[in-house]
Amino acid sequence: MRYLTLMRLEWIDDILAVLDSGSLTRAADKRLLTQSAFTRRIRLIEDNIGATLFDRRRKPVSLMPGVQALEPELRELSMRLHKLRHTMKTASDHASKSLSLVCQHALTTTVSPKVVRALTANNDISVRVRSGNQDECLLQLISKQVDFAIMYTISDGRAHDLENAFEAKTLGTDTLIPVCVPEMRREVAGEAIPAIIYPPDVFLGQVFSRLVAPRLPEKATIVSRAETALTLAMLQYAVDGIGVAWLPNSLAANSLAEGRLVRVDALPAQALTIRMVRLAGAQSDYNEQVWKRLAGQLPNFW
Repeated sequence: MRYLTLMRLEWIDDILAVLDSGSLTRAADKRLLTQSAFTRRIRLIEDNIGATLFDRRRKPVSLMPGVQALEPELRELSMRLHKLRHTMKTASDHASKSLSLVCQHALTTTVSPKVVRALTANNDISVRVRSGNQDECLLQLISKQVDFAIMYTISDGRAHDLENAFEAKTLGTDTLIPVCVPEMRREVAGEAIPAIIYPPDVFLGQVFSRLVAPRLPEKATIVSRAETALTLAMLQYAVDGIGVAWLPNSLAANSLAEGRLVRVDALPAQALTIRMVRLAGAQSDYNEQVWKRLAGQLPNFW
């Protein structure tokens, strides 16, 4: 038993081949080796273990009685090691066929399920999904922590400086819309609009300040009741009646359909583009295949 811990899997299988076949000659055939090569390997096993495994006084050569007594342990060990080797190989293959992507917070909920479903349809890839604001998405992409990023963009002429650093494909469009609970309609129609706002340093906060706020009704003033960068939190605040919120239509759609929220048509909305982005330049063959596969699925996303 002491020397079983020193055994290699192929050595155990060699010994079991002798047990199963009853001779070195037949065991060599079973192991797809010539008799001389198999005999040399048997001597190598004994030299490495430092124990005599075969009784050479008998013809044909057979295992020593003590080794034969270990047959149940040898078979169990062989089975466990074969299973472990298969598991490790599968895990390695699985890891080599994994993909990481990061999404802006709202898109993690609305768009990433469609992307993940498309990527995993053939059961040949594993996807790790992270979430962050747009700056975090770009930083993770630049630092190569992720392969792709999915985020909102706007056509305001300010993204041209990124064109040389990134490649992008359009997944679809969305709209940043003002919503509130039905009973707040009159309140948000006044000059002082109670609102849930985004921090000014996040993407949707910048969209609001640059493109939405300048188009508010004359004399209208935003009165901040809460501030959050998390669109899911903002959605819940809006449903709880805290104030009007500018949310992606895709995120608010269910609440609108159920009547928990209503769209405030008197307030401005803003079109958004959903894009999948990666670093420009050479990509691995695998990532290139995934990029092309996803591109082929794009018409079905939105």
